Amino acid sequence: MASGNNVTRMSPRQRMINLMYIVLTAMLALNVSSDVLNGFNQVHDGLARTNENMAAKNDIQYLYLQELNAKNPTKVGPWLEKGTFLKNYSTSLLNEIDSLKFAIARQADGKKGNPDNLVNLDDLEAASVVMLNPSTNSGRHLKEQINQFRTSVAALITDSVKRDAVIDMLSTEVKNIRQVGATESWEEQMFDNMPAVAAVTMLTKLQSDIREAESEALSNLITNVDIGDVRVNELKPYVIPNSNMVMRGGKYTANIVLAAIDTTQRPAIFVNDSKIENGLLELVASTVGTHDYSGYIEVARGDGTLDRRPFSSSYTVMEPMATISPTLMNVLYAGIENPVSISVPGVAMNAVEATMTNGTLSRQGDRWVARPGQIGQDAVISVFASMDGQRQQVGSMTFRVRKLPDPAPYIPIKDAQGNIVNYKGSPRKISKAQLMEAEAIGAAIDDDLLNVSYSVVSFATTFYDSMGNAIPEVSDGNKFSSRQKEQFRRLKPGSRFFISNVKAKGPDGITRDIYPIEVSLN
Repeated sequence: MASGNNVTRMSPRQRMINLMYIVLTAMLALNVSSDVLNGFNQVHDGLARTNENMAAKNDIQYLYLQELNAKNPTKVGPWLEKGTFLKNYSTSLLNEIDSLKFAIARQADGKKGNPDNLVNLDDLEAASVVMLNPSTNSGRHLKEQINQFRTSVAALITDSVKRDAVIDMLSTEVKNIRQVGATESWEEQMFDNMPAVAAVTMLTKLQSDIREAESEALSNLITNVDIGDVRVNELKPYVIPNSNMVMRGGKYTANIVLAAIDTTQRPAIFVNDSKIENGLLELVASTVGTHDYSGYIEVARGDGTLDRRPFSSSYTVMEPMATISPTLMNVLYAGIENPVSISVPGVAMNAVEATMTNGTLSRQGDRWVARPGQIGQDAVISVFASMDGQRQQVGSMTFRVRKLPDPAPYIPIKDAQGNIVNYKGSPRKISKAQLMEAEAIGAAIDDDLLNVSYSVVSFATTFYDSMGNAIPEVSDGNKFSSRQKEQFRRLKPGSRFFISNVKAKGPDGITRDIYPIEVSLN
């Protein structure tokens, strides 16, 4: 029905067709299926969990920036100021979106409405009343806030690829207009005639994008802090020992150097009036306790005279003790091999033994592997060393036994060079060709602390048609089903869909539900 036509000039048949179109549209809007609404609920719950994880990650990054500032406020202060501004800005915007979600929920369900527990999921008026009310202009105000935030956060990201990804992720450009020839604003496309659960889900997705953008900016700020940049403005001697703690019977070893020295000439080093060759000091640790020593360094000036710089230091000799270094902090994970570093300073590795409660401990070369038993019960590693022909316990350490954390789902795709890479969803985008080549999804923990693969048992995909209706499809195990593949073939450039209800089984034998991902096409 073209806008602006004179109704009186229409034929009775054309007016009847237009009337039927209006009635049909209303009937479609009033009959939103429960499957669609439940699909939105699932996506909303997954996004909420993702938001919690991303918020925790951002808090850790901001805390790290504060710790760097405590060590070097002059160097880090400007970056911390930008990080504080970003955190306050994003928190304010997230809180505003939360208030809009509650307003929609209360418009749909009454004064006690909660966006996390909507009752009238299919309410088609709540979102429009809250977001498109001309007296409040909440939708237009939100769009302006997003545009301002996008500009601010993009200015904090120096990597052009990541910056462009964030700009695209927070774009309020109107895409895929629902009616040919119509003019539609971003807020109208987002909230006009939209079920309450869909509007709340879209706002939660927007919060996820804001947290992701905040994370990229904080990572960039931390990268820009060159805490190791030291400016030298004077000559000063330094004593650099391999360790200030030495066991009785071992050796104390230290390098003595002059900072900012000319590498074309080596200084002369004296300790207790004896010259040290190559700057390497070795003293026999014969008795327990603290031992002091002093000396000086001589270096030739440009005019031939000698510049003498005195120095002093000390070292401590201690009784033998064990060092147990858990590679994965003080936690052992059930169901996998946990690498553990065990050593006794001054004692050869073949003279070191170790035992473990609540599990097994085995040696692999110079490293050890722990396989804990019961989850929730502590495991104690005890270390023994053979010294002077006698076996004695030299230390122990208690570990907490925990189950493996949840993995992250991904789609294995080929990059431009033909290498297999793991695509983990937005804000990154992939081509339709890459998606069509993919056969299945995987799941793994690959956070540089743990690298554990999981077996995907099942998953579902959720697509949206031109009317905004969700179309869920179920997988064939870990592989895309023929129906899902058919949906892929129908996707247009710029399309998005969700992979949710992912169930994955880990090496510990536990099958768990993991959070969904959003797939975006170029």
